[in-house]
Order: sequence, then C-alpha cells, then structure tokens
Amino acid sequence: MKANYVLTLFCQDRPRIVATVTAALADIGGNIAESAQFWDRTSNRFFMRIAFEIDPSVPLDAVRAALEPARHAFAMDITLANLGRVPKIVIMVSKFDHCLEHLLYQVRVGWLKADVVAIVSNHADAGTIAAQNDIPFHHWPVTKDTKLAQEDRLRALVAETGAEIVVLARYMQVLSDRLSSDLFGRVINIHHSFLPSFKGAKPYHQAHKRGVKLIGATAHYVTPDLDEGPIIEQETERVTHALSADDFVATGRDIEARVLARAVKMHLESRIVLNGHRTVVFG
Repeated sequence: MKANYVLTLFCQDRPRIVATVTAALADIGGNIAESAQFWDRTSNRFFMRIAFEIDPSVPLDAVRAALEPARHAFAMDITLANLGRVPKIVIMVSKFDHCLEHLLYQVRVGWLKADVVAIVSNHADAGTIAAQNDIPFHHWPVTKDTKLAQEDRLRALVAETGAEIVVLARYMQVLSDRLSSDLFGRVINIHHSFLPSFKGAKPYHQAHKRGVKLIGATAHYVTPDLDEGPIIEQETERVTHALSADDFVATGRDIEARVLARAVKMHLESRIVLNGHRTVVFG
C-alpha cells in the first residue's frame, strides 16, 4: 500500500520549475498520479498541484527535505497534504438544513472524505439531525451581547477537535472581522447569487417578483468583506415566468447544496490555491 500526498505550490514564473519539482519527487521514488499547472500572466505567478504516491517507509519530513532545494531556488510557497488522512470539519447551520443534509449524505456515501466532528447552530432545530448522525451538537444562541463569546467558543472547538475547515451551511450570522481574519482560508460559505441585488429576507421571492431568468449560488472563502471572499465554485440555472416563487426557492436550495458540497470537496482534496482575491481551482 502506497502513501498518497498532494503537493501544491506557487511562485513567480521561471523556466524549469516543473522539471525541478518532478525530478525531486522522482529521486525519492515518488510516482505522479495527477498533475495540473497554471500561469497567471497578469501577475506572472505560477501555480501547480501534483498528486503522487510513494512508499510509506519514506517519512513526510524526507519528502519536504527533497523539495527544499526547489522551494529555496524558486522562492516557492509549498503545501503538502496527506490524502490518507481523513480531514475533520465543523458545520455551522441555522434553520435551513438542506445544505447540512446534503453534506452529511455525501460524507455517508464516501463522496466527501471527511469526519464531521461537530454541528454548531444558533437554533435548536438541527439537533435532531446531529443525533441521527451521531455527531456532537452545540446549540449556541447568538445575540449582540453574546456574539464575541460564542465566537471564542467556536475557536476553542476548532482547536480542540483539530478541524481543518468550518463550513457555513446556510448559517445566517455574520462572522466578526476578527474571526474571519483568524480563520482565513478555513471557512467556506454559501450564498445565493442575487447579492447585492436582493438582500434581506426571501431573496428568491424578490427575484420572482422581478422576473429573474437565472438563479444560482456561490461558494466562497469568508473574509471581513461580507460575501466578497475569494470564490471557489458557482452554478446557475435558468428559470422562467411559468415557475412560482416556491419553485424558485426549491431550485435555489438544490443549487446551494450542490455548490457548497463541491467547494468543500475541492478544499479537502487540496485543489484550491489562493491567488490574491481570486482562487486557482484545479479540477
């Protein structure tokens, strides 16, 4: 049985990056299973993702040591992920549970390789779902006076469980700037793609009244700029005048659940590299 790793890197583009990195992996017996690269011409930055297998007797430190000359020569930012490890995630939800249910289903059937170590909600509604799936549930109501204390509890939970990411599965609370900064790149959110046109309650009903022809959803990393973090995944679907407002809502629920699950999968498989306010997503 081989050990499986994913190497992601970025640096300023120069000749021989690919040759140097792949030769370093070959020298320690690494066998490349998947490789993708991208050159951002506007910033002259080079991005690469390599999935490779190697004899388990080769420790991770030896892999890092083999890549060190390349990292130093090209001033690379390098990340190594062990695909054999099942990453831990925390899911946060409010009253709408469609995204939560879809994530849990995809974990259960093995499409999402993750261990959901906690479900956190500002409402009690999701407690039944957590119990049915044997997942610890934390009901933490949020008020203006308790918000920062609740976020401190979330920080402690992430540290205690070793969660790699926090997934906001229609969690209808805005995270503070401090928490968004502290967990940057580790919190994924989903929202309908009507923003900023239809803010507030019942956005799909608002869209129906305005005769919208396309509805969709966007999954993104959370930043202090509300709903403006680096985009990971999006999807749209055409709708018509013949559909009711409830049809809009149902279509939106389906899109939100799919888009969020795909974004989480991409993150867990180390397919995303941040590129300023954008992302490079390797399929």
